[in-house]
Amino acid sequence: MAVARPTPAQLNDIADSLGMSMKSSEIEDFLSHMEGNFLAYDLVESLPDYIPEVKFPRTPGVFPPASENIYNAWYVKTNIMGAPDGKLKGKTIALKDNVCLAGVPMMNGSSSLEGYVPNIDATVVTRLLDAGATIAGKAHCEYFCFSGGSHTGALGPVHNPRRHGYSAGGSSSGSAVLVAAGEVDMAIGCDQGGSIRMPSAYCGTYGMKPTHGLVPYTGIMPIESTIDHAGPITANVADNALMLEVLAGEDGLDPRQYAPKVAKYTEALARGVKGMKIAIVREGFRLAQSEEDVDAKVRAAAAEFVKFGAEVVEISLAEHAIGAAIWTPVACEGAQAQMMLGNGMGFNWKGLYNTSLIDAHAPWRERADSLSDSLKITMLVGQYFMTHYRGRFYAKSQNLTRMLKAAYDNALGTYDLLLMPTVPLKATPLPPADAPLSLVLQRAFEMIPNTAPFDITGHPAMAVPCGMSDGLPISMMLIGKHFEESTIYAAAAAFEANTNWLEM
Repeated sequence: MAVARPTPAQLNDIADSLGMSMKSSEIEDFLSHMEGNFLAYDLVESLPDYIPEVKFPRTPGVFPPASENIYNAWYVKTNIMGAPDGKLKGKTIALKDNVCLAGVPMMNGSSSLEGYVPNIDATVVTRLLDAGATIAGKAHCEYFCFSGGSHTGALGPVHNPRRHGYSAGGSSSGSAVLVAAGEVDMAIGCDQGGSIRMPSAYCGTYGMKPTHGLVPYTGIMPIESTIDHAGPITANVADNALMLEVLAGEDGLDPRQYAPKVAKYTEALARGVKGMKIAIVREGFRLAQSEEDVDAKVRAAAAEFVKFGAEVVEISLAEHAIGAAIWTPVACEGAQAQMMLGNGMGFNWKGLYNTSLIDAHAPWRERADSLSDSLKITMLVGQYFMTHYRGRFYAKSQNLTRMLKAAYDNALGTYDLLLMPTVPLKATPLPPADAPLSLVLQRAFEMIPNTAPFDITGHPAMAVPCGMSDGLPISMMLIGKHFEESTIYAAAAAFEANTNWLEM
């Protein structure tokens, strides 16, 4: 099939947009010399796309009625059976709805993508099914994943299973809810500013953001490649470590992966923390939005590690206080460039491009008014700085990320783990439908200051529930060296085995 050739008027508009002034005769002349290029495009169009085979049979699933979806956490329910045996045989999995599952609808929380059906399985899907898991469905998430609350999804808010009407966190809201409610054993979450760890903190689950590149992001709708992470959300530490064993490792298709070091994470579960050195990071506490009970219970949880044989000290790490600010230009400009202007995929990397997603996502421009307010403000900020500052702040933030990473690495040269609250506050009431913009945005971004820095530095970080207050969970975050997830699991397992966080 031949691709459409530009009209002289179209080519003139393109020239104008590039700052070129051309006469009609020049436009015609250039057009006459483009046919060789167009023939190459014709050939590429005629070839079948080169995409991985879908291995396991499935049906499109069903949209559950409200009576079977009391938290609004499900998007689609499925029953896709994996291999007859494997590490995850008998385990049920929910996928965040930015993860491609061939033949099953995906909307990534957005009205503009509703109706899209992927034709590929994400690498994580194939690995889960190869390990014997059952994919139970797709979990609701925030509108294109741009919110740490659970109120921006196009199909309505997701409710916290521990208190209806309260936020479940985001953007992997449905994933954490379905695990916390016991509807699935495990879930896939994705994390660019804290979106595995924040809903885990609000719902009381274990959420691991692995080292950047440890888990392939292939087949998951990107936000920004340098901060894209995928990882497990589970109800206990053992399942989390087991799931990461299945997910981790190179797939040869993801440029985020640079010689990832994998391990048998389940072997760390009985290691304990005797002799381990853990540093409480002072700058993770007493933030503007911090709640006293959160700070107090996280400090009390840290003290428990002393009973298990660890050395626990408090340190100052001044760079952490500016980490979220350094993250901001990367998230705003990077997401605008790749996810929105780049139609989800962007350019200049080798790997698996999802062309069906590009085609489905590109018309967002025709429905831009329907985008969520949390996404709109991100786009407006990102576009302003790209247009008027030429991307220099994105570039400078990427440079400053190396300074921030070095600061954490320096501390982790002395200590095995860093510790702080995952989020500074407990789950908040969902904003009402008529909430002012100020409240909608506050509830979307107020919880990110401790989580976002580790997305740009790539350090592994895990949300570990460590107490309850007023009927809502509180969570501590454990941070380790790059590819030292095993150390985090050893500490988390020791804490889980020797305490009952629901009674703390």
